[in-house]
Amino acid sequence: MPSVICLGELLIDFYAAEADVSLAEARTFVKAPGGAPANVAVAVARLGESCGFIGAVGNDPFGEFLRDTVAQAGVDVSRLAKIDDVRTTLAFIAARSDGRKDITFYRNPGADMRLDVAHLDAEYLAQAEAFHYGSISRIDAGPRAATDRARRLTAEGGAMLSYDPNWRPSLWRDADAARDRILEGFDGAHVAKVSLEEWEFVTERADFSAGAGVLLDRGVQLVVRSEGPDGASFATARRSGHVDAFAVRCVEPTGAGDGAMACLIVELLAHWRRGVKPGELDAPELTRIVRRANAVGALACTRVGAIPSLPAAREVDEFLRKQ
Repeated sequence: MPSVICLGELLIDFYAAEADVSLAEARTFVKAPGGAPANVAVAVARLGESCGFIGAVGNDPFGEFLRDTVAQAGVDVSRLAKIDDVRTTLAFIAARSDGRKDITFYRNPGADMRLDVAHLDAEYLAQAEAFHYGSISRIDAGPRAATDRARRLTAEGGAMLSYDPNWRPSLWRDADAARDRILEGFDGAHVAKVSLEEWEFVTERADFSAGAGVLLDRGVQLVVRSEGPDGASFATARRSGHVDAFAVRCVEPTGAGDGAMACLIVELLAHWRRGVKPGELDAPELTRIVRRANAVGALACTRVGAIPSLPAAREVDEFLRKQ
């Protein structure tokens, strides 16, 4: 049984081959596997922890490609459902050199929207040491019920819970309802990472300390804000800090945040196993962990595609030795 379980969307990303163009301007696209929780699952496996993924793909060539790709990366896909009557979700992405992304989804519905509690294996979830989820699975009733049920089962089993919301306006009908659903996802999470682009929408605060306070008040023990080329900020109830980013030539940033999230999970889980919770760590150790997460994100930026870009632990070690 895997020690870490991730639940959520697994889809095909089509990346614009040209740099700094809009989707309307792009002429050529490159296929790559993606989906934030799936990216995290692959990154966790590459960083040395056993990991399983729960989600749904279509019974189509893209779904077969995704299952094979994630399995070849070392992730257990035995609980990845195959849906017969809908297609695998697609996303088209045009990335800017400054980190901004133009994204359009094709999922009306997509297979990931068909995940529900019937796809869950209670015994599989109960043995997890860590459980990770995002906010896309909180949009539709079936995936939301599955996500919440999985959160309860893993929490009851003593797992560390991690959450990384993704605000995709085109997927929600109402921004206020979206914020409420996204905020509900923080409840019960021990660690949460939020990107700078999503920070103000999620917390309704521009300032890091004020926004972190909103999330800490919901019970999150460690809040990390990823800030692209500016690094990352972190806060617990007692400590806070900032860690600068590493200077790299950014080719495409899509998998960077997911890689960083995976690193946080792996590093924090090592402490969790010794009975030390994220909120109990001292500032030097939190700084070390966030610095390593920044390194994973930096390496992911140097390659195209989310899953293909995610580094192995030895690559991260070598990168840090050279700094």
